[in-house]
Amino acid sequence: MNPVRIAVFPVAGLGTRFLPATKAMPKEMLPVIDKPLIQYAVEEAVAAGITTLIFITGRNKRAIEDHFDTIPELEAELVAKHKVELLKTVRNIIPPSVNCIYIRQPAPLGLGHAVLCAEPVVGRAPFAVLLADDLIDAQTPVTKQLIDTAVAQGGSVLGVQDVAREETSKYGIVDTHDKTDQTAQVFDMVEKPEPASAPSTLAVVGRYVLEGEIFDHLRNVGKGAGGEIQLTDGIASLMKAQRKVFAHRYDGKRYDCGNKAGLFEATLALGHKYHGFKVN
Repeated sequence: MNPVRIAVFPVAGLGTRFLPATKAMPKEMLPVIDKPLIQYAVEEAVAAGITTLIFITGRNKRAIEDHFDTIPELEAELVAKHKVELLKTVRNIIPPSVNCIYIRQPAPLGLGHAVLCAEPVVGRAPFAVLLADDLIDAQTPVTKQLIDTAVAQGGSVLGVQDVAREETSKYGIVDTHDKTDQTAQVFDMVEKPEPASAPSTLAVVGRYVLEGEIFDHLRNVGKGAGGEIQLTDGIASLMKAQRKVFAHRYDGKRYDCGNKAGLFEATLALGHKYHGFKVN
């Protein structure tokens, strides 16, 4: 596999679970301590060697673009007040060597459709997909773990974790040739199966490294669960075309910030771990 230098961030969702906070603010801009969720995902990608960031946006998402842009007025005020550390923080959100591209998803047709929107920029290059809802604290960035695995194995790689069987209906579930290895080839995938019919309890979370051929499959799979174009269905189609797909049990702690409890847990855990906050 060629080097992975592109990452796609699907950020067009409405964030209805966090209303009314997300009525006028993207859910990806919800803060965990002093950074929004999307910045944690971007920092992970950049630390993994990504140099092109593609944001698949929708209505009311302008705040994401503004966050990663320069604000001369703010920087000038920080300079005038000699707030050097804050100035560095603002200026270093995105390194100068990293490019940001914003593509509008015309309709809410699912995660697979959002990824497909990136094809004009990605072409046939391999790329990563990061869902900001999944904040993963790891010593080695999870995206780098997946990229290293993709290069070593020569195929697409899905970040996975074991979940309780009663939770399989919340995830895409994979079945692998080896149930214990950290990395194993996938031979079956099912989107949100009921616990009784789930092929395993190995769940795909919001990290992927995919070959460019995935776009051909996403165009042809049609609508799946929920009447949407599912990324899981596209990956299953990719496997049927004899392209290798691997599941990698990443090293790290995942916080499901797509719900209030997960966001609260992440705030407490990261605040304590990195900022020394304590709750009495």
